[in-house]
Amino acid sequence: MGDYVQTVVDLDATPAEAPALAERALDRLVREGIVRAGRTDCVLGAPLGNPPEEHWAKAVAEPDREPADGLDAEIGRTVFHGGQGGAHYAVCPQYDERTCFCTGTWKEIEGADEPFFAAIRTWDATGEATVTCPHCASASDLRAWKWADDYYAFAHLGLECWNWPDFAPRFLDDFAQVLGGHRAVRIRGKL
Repeated sequence: MGDYVQTVVDLDATPAEAPALAERALDRLVREGIVRAGRTDCVLGAPLGNPPEEHWAKAVAEPDREPADGLDAEIGRTVFHGGQGGAHYAVCPQYDERTCFCTGTWKEIEGADEPFFAAIRTWDATGEATVTCPHCASASDLRAWKWADDYYAFAHLGLECWNWPDFAPRFLDDFAQVLGGHRAVRIRGKL
């Protein structure tokens, strides 16, 4: 089985504004009855989170099962990722070229991901990193690259929901507006 996580990641929040944006987002979710204001032991990897509230179904596409766990606001420089597995490719922001990390039969392409993992470690340590595209030789900010299945996001604010049905697209769009029109992506994963 396993545990599933969906994280709404604010790609534009600065370190300074992330706490206030998290509070604004949480206030909205509480007002709409999606999560409770009181925090409990209801999320994996964090001491406390906000459990689902009566109107949790407003946030999901198919309310076929109730959420089993709650929400945790992750504030601070974080490498958000999809858990098990990994990204199969990254797309250059300059020329839209894919750098594949495995073949069509899922065999790893030796060394293809090394520049990306080095950049991820650098970004995690410093908040800045670039990757040079092996196709066009352009160096681009790591945060500008697109990842297969939105596997990675590098940001200062993410709202993690554990063991919920898939979020509805309208919920994600509304959430981006709550965050001041910031770009938001959903990272899905399994542990």
